[in-house]
Amino acid sequence: MAVRDTAAAADSPGLGRHEESILLFEKVHYRHDPRWLLPVTPRLCLACLVELLPEPGVSLVRKKHVLSCFRDALLRHSSLVMQLVAEDQSVSVHFINMLFGLLCQAEDGSAKDLCIEVLIQLITQLNLEQTTDCLLGECHRELCDMPSMRHSLAILTLLGKLVDALPALADRLVLEHGNLMDYLLRGLAYPNEGVQASICYLYGKLYAAPVAAKKLSGHFQEKLCSSFLSTLVAAQTKELQINCLGLLRQLLKYDLFVTVIMNKSAVLENAEIVEGPQRETSLPLVLKKLLLSRDETLQVASVHCITAVLVHSPAKHAPAFIHADIPEFLFEYLYSSSEVLVWSIYSCLILLAEEPLFFSKCHTVYGIESMVRSLQGSLKVNNLELHKQGLLLFAEILTRQPEKIKLFTSSAMCRDAGCALREAVSSPVLEVAAEALKAISAFLRKDHQSSPPVQYRVLRALIEAMLSRCADVSQTPMNRRPLGHTSSRGSEKAILQRGEFLLGTLEGFRNACRLAVEFQSEPSAQENPFTAPSAEKEDTLEAFSEFLLSACDSLCVPMVMRHSEQTTHPALMEVFLSTLHSLFTIVPHMREKFSKKLAASSFIRLTLELKARFCSGLSHAALNQVCSSFLYSMCLNLLSTPEKTRPPSQEELTAVTKLLQLGLPQINSRGPESLAFLSGCQYVKGTGRERQYCILLLFYVAYVHDDRFVSEAELLVAVQSFLLSLQNQGEHPPPVVFRASIYLIAVCLDKGSTLDTTLLSAVRHFLEDFTDLHLIYTHHLPLLRFFLLYPEMMSRFGHRVLEMWFSWEEIHHEELDDVSCVQEPPLPASLAALFLIIRSSPSILLMLLDLIYSAPVDIARKVLIVLRTFLKRNEDVHVGGFIRGHFLLILQHLLVEYKLPMSKASRNLSLLLSLLSLVQLKSESELELDSMAMKLLHQVSKLCGKCGPTDVDILQPSFNFLYWSLHHTTPVSRQRAAAVILSSSALMELLEKLLALTWAQADSPKTGTALLSSAWLLTASLSTQQHSSSLQVHQTLSVELDQVLKALSFPQKQAALLSATIARFLRTTLQQGFSSALVTLVPSGTQPLRAPEDTVLAPLGTSQVLALLVGLQSLLVQKDPLLSQSCVGCLEALLDYLHTRSPDVALHVASQPWNRFLLFTLLDAGENSFLRPEVLRLMTLFVRFQSSTILSQEEVGHVLQAAALADMSTLSSTTVQALHAFFLQVQHTGLLVDPSTAQTLQTSLEGLLPQASWAPPPPQDMLCLGGVAVSLSHIRD
Repeated sequence: MAVRDTAAAADSPGLGRHEESILLFEKVHYRHDPRWLLPVTPRLCLACLVELLPEPGVSLVRKKHVLSCFRDALLRHSSLVMQLVAEDQSVSVHFINMLFGLLCQAEDGSAKDLCIEVLIQLITQLNLEQTTDCLLGECHRELCDMPSMRHSLAILTLLGKLVDALPALADRLVLEHGNLMDYLLRGLAYPNEGVQASICYLYGKLYAAPVAAKKLSGHFQEKLCSSFLSTLVAAQTKELQINCLGLLRQLLKYDLFVTVIMNKSAVLENAEIVEGPQRETSLPLVLKKLLLSRDETLQVASVHCITAVLVHSPAKHAPAFIHADIPEFLFEYLYSSSEVLVWSIYSCLILLAEEPLFFSKCHTVYGIESMVRSLQGSLKVNNLELHKQGLLLFAEILTRQPEKIKLFTSSAMCRDAGCALREAVSSPVLEVAAEALKAISAFLRKDHQSSPPVQYRVLRALIEAMLSRCADVSQTPMNRRPLGHTSSRGSEKAILQRGEFLLGTLEGFRNACRLAVEFQSEPSAQENPFTAPSAEKEDTLEAFSEFLLSACDSLCVPMVMRHSEQTTHPALMEVFLSTLHSLFTIVPHMREKFSKKLAASSFIRLTLELKARFCSGLSHAALNQVCSSFLYSMCLNLLSTPEKTRPPSQEELTAVTKLLQLGLPQINSRGPESLAFLSGCQYVKGTGRERQYCILLLFYVAYVHDDRFVSEAELLVAVQSFLLSLQNQGEHPPPVVFRASIYLIAVCLDKGSTLDTTLLSAVRHFLEDFTDLHLIYTHHLPLLRFFLLYPEMMSRFGHRVLEMWFSWEEIHHEELDDVSCVQEPPLPASLAALFLIIRSSPSILLMLLDLIYSAPVDIARKVLIVLRTFLKRNEDVHVGGFIRGHFLLILQHLLVEYKLPMSKASRNLSLLLSLLSLVQLKSESELELDSMAMKLLHQVSKLCGKCGPTDVDILQPSFNFLYWSLHHTTPVSRQRAAAVILSSSALMELLEKLLALTWAQADSPKTGTALLSSAWLLTASLSTQQHSSSLQVHQTLSVELDQVLKALSFPQKQAALLSATIARFLRTTLQQGFSSALVTLVPSGTQPLRAPEDTVLAPLGTSQVLALLVGLQSLLVQKDPLLSQSCVGCLEALLDYLHTRSPDVALHVASQPWNRFLLFTLLDAGENSFLRPEVLRLMTLFVRFQSSTILSQEEVGHVLQAAALADMSTLSSTTVQALHAFFLQVQHTGLLVDPSTAQTLQTSLEGLLPQASWAPPPPQDMLCLGGVAVSLSHIRD
């Protein structure tokens, strides 16, 4: 009873809800062996299942449930179930026949699907040939006996899925059941898309098997092709469309079927009599129709089919799709959000781009905007394959686009493309960035960038991103792995990847450089025409070109150099050197500087090593050509615009060009091998000699820029052999080659090598053939040393070489007039070396003196500066007489040669005089003037007499020399010097004119205050010497006294030095009581009648004296040391003069109230200001004239107390003497009444006596202030 209940429950709607329910067929189960009952869930009796399914009385629902449970058992417990079913082959065959019968009888679609699923599972798990043959046979018979094609759907579906599950069945089905193909062909014509879909599915599985496809090839060509295309065109349901496309995908795997289908399509397209609907069976048009559907699956499938056709032969099949305008729609669908569809379109368009018709039909022009927008969008999703495929397509389009068909019709689209590529190359994924590099290289083409305005900023940003990404890749540390072969292979792979990425970057950068070169001939590409005139010119070709140069210098070169330390790839170096070569053209004004930097960075050595390593024989001809071109341009740039050397003539450049062009391709050796070639060939002709010339030029350029890659000793031997070979063969080297040779010899000698006398003779022999040494001169210190250290070279060529050296040497030490400067600036290395050469050979000084006179002014100025510095810093070198003798000869020659005014004489004469003046000022002790010195003094005086007031350059150093002769020599020499000077009447006339110009400086701006100051000092000195020695006067000087008094009484904005010199002149005149035989003081015009009291003061008047007093007080307030000393001396002479003529007037002048104000103004200058010599002298003067109203007894006492507290050891001898004179004057006048104060005074006097003996000596007496020689003792005493 329980069994029936279970069976009944199984027939109820709720059957199977509980997994523990037992599924039995109660009527027959009692006779079944228990082993057929599955011991696991679902509890199903297989014997009951076999008897229940064919039973007509059992409901379809119950059958489906039981069958579903059996399917679950097959899935869950396949081994247990198959063990029972496969025990007896007859049972399994019966079981399959029973299920197949149920399939054929069932009307319900879900029941059929369930039967098919169970049958497939049984067949695949049994995997028995007999059961499979049985099922195939049943299917074949059923299809043949079936009256209507409509009922064959289930069997066709079963066959399709069975072949899908067991692909090997395809071959058996075709070979053993071949007539079934005719049935399937008829089924395609049956008007039921379900049947057609199942047939297409079965066909697809059959053609997926290579053997079956080959067997069915004739069937397809003769029968199936047209029917299938018609079915595909007419398909309405998605199932049929998908199955048709699936079959098409399988067919398109075979070239034969592709050819048949495309030929069939071509016939239909070209047939004019074919009706429109039938013409649409052309495959391109069919796929175009599916592509236009809104179903993404169909779109992807159609694109895949197009791609499958093109894979076989793009050139053969692409035109059909292009004529069908399929590319246009492919570009349109790039806007899709489906990544699968976009990737598929990318792949399809890549194949279409191999056909030139794709571009000539302007499909790329139409679709470039879609392409750029799609690329921008795809880069925002996380799909690396999509990124790479899109960039690959973009690179193909950019590369293959014809130059005559402009791809980017607007600069905005070009800008967007550049931005997309910039984003792509910045991708952290190396493969994506590598694909972006290819696209960038193709993007940097002139026809792609020629839409005005050119987006230089976008291009710059793009290149910066590319270089930055490459820098990141090159700096990424390699993975740290354990030692071994795996680590080595990983490291090599990483280096290889970096090299490939660097190569791609360099190719892109080279294309950018090529773009800049091509734009140089395009006026419209020079700058953005829409930029405002006042805006910064950043978006210009010039700015872009300079950026390229800077980027190459700062990024490309370091990256390549770092990579070359690990490995060297010829292709990479070829692109790199080609890029460097193009940069010479891109920025012409920088090519010289860039070439110098490359040469200084050892690029000559690098290029020669590349040629030697890779270009021997005929290998790597392209690299050899690039290396030779690069070396040619760099060397020509450096040789045509040499640093500090006269540029070669056009003829020389032509010769150099020819040498480099012929010789560089033949040089494939490193430095040592090249040296061996230079020195090993005793007899050389033709191309061998040209190669030697070229090698020498390379060594020359490299050594000039400190790239010394061979030893100096070996190089000297090689050059010596080369020059001796030339001499032996009677050849004369070109100037540029000999310049290189002699420079290399000088450099090698500078490094300690020795020069063979044979070589020295050969060098001199070659030098004598050159009339112009500029042709072989290189501005370098070793070359100068070479010419000056060898006597035979110096005597013959030293003068000219020195002139050339000074013409190119930069001398900045011009501020050397102030010889009192304590701290000397450091010398440049070149000058320090030159000074050593001069010390080793003093005869060089003669050459330098000749240069001062004979060379151009700018060179002479440099020589003078160098001599000044040399004499100043080499105190032990005594050259006074040496220079005076040489200068005397020059001066005599000048006076004989020039009969015209001195303004027409050599401009370098002033430099010679400056040097002479410097030598005289350099001497510290008083000298005795010998006969040569007297002759020189006579010539200088005579020279001055030939000058006019405007010849300042000659007169100023001459007056300094004359003034020095009157003050820095022995008393006897001063007297003789004054007599010589006074004998020159022309000089006296000149002095008179100059003194008169003091009052009219506005009318004579060419005469400076320095020369006027020297004239006043020289006049005062001559007047003193003439008056003291009663020398003969040949020409008197007339000076307007009123103007002199006015200049001091009413001082205006004139130089302090000029006021000091006028005051010194007036002091001399006052000391002489206006009785000088040399100087005559004359009135300025009609003078008013003098008052009786003024007669005694003549030629002065009381008002003039008081005005002069006020003027001197005003000058003293300026607190200029030199001016103060001169004014105090003038005031002393004035009071002495007045005291001689009228003591009352002198006392009146000394007692003026303003004198007290002046004194306290000076004392208020700071602590111990009374210890200044001029202040002490002024107080002494007031004490001497007993001006108690100016300086009282109490104030003198305060001075004494302050002096007692002062540190006397720090005072100069001049100050001590002034202080001693003040104390003596105070003691002499008896001003101090207080005994204690008087005792203090006596003690101070006694203390000053030894102090004066060891007080610091005064500074150098003769100074050069503002170019004027001034004797401090002359101003002070």
